[in-house]
Amino acid sequence: MSDTFLLGALLAVVGGFLDAHTYLAREHVFANAQTGNMVLFGLNLAEGNLRKAAAYLLPILAFVLGVLLTEAIRSRFRASRPIHWRQIVILIELLALAAVAFLPAPGANIFANTLVSFICSVQVQSFRKVGGNPFATTMCTGNLRSACEQFCRFRQTRDPAALHSSLQYCGIILFFIAGAVLGAVLTHWYAQRAALFSCALLAAVFALMFLRREVL
Repeated sequence: MSDTFLLGALLAVVGGFLDAHTYLAREHVFANAQTGNMVLFGLNLAEGNLRKAAAYLLPILAFVLGVLLTEAIRSRFRASRPIHWRQIVILIELLALAAVAFLPAPGANIFANTLVSFICSVQVQSFRKVGGNPFATTMCTGNLRSACEQFCRFRQTRDPAALHSSLQYCGIILFFIAGAVLGAVLTHWYAQRAALFSCALLAAVFALMFLRREVL
């Protein structure tokens, strides 16, 4: 189940939702990817703003911690039954996101963004394929590149598998955008508590992983 389009789509909605949510509710920060944090960390170091630099370093370290924790869980529980190791990761993600929903703004924004960085790292490290193709649910640059690459391959070879892959990537991107739209609307209505909507989506992912892929 972990590499089905359905799960990928749901997780892409979560990814888009969190990016919009942290931008609107947590001081215009995109917490999903760390490239911007690394640039801002370097800029503040160059300007001697060590306190601000530390604020950008925390999400980077949280992202690293998420990857390390995910790999430890995968190694320890890879053969576990009836709960799959990825379900353990989803539970951790769900609990951390529930905590984010109750962290006050703006006082605890740095902690909220750090937790979201951790959440996104465990998600992107755990769910890395849809239909056998590599993809990401918390950022879309790579997905966009792969969609274009597969479409070019289809035009050159007329291979229907390449077209199918391209459309799958496009679908994941559209679900990511839909998540951003939902994130914007619900954050406008419910502010920090809007993060609980993503908890509901993660609960659905957790439940779906009990099904065999053939059921769908």
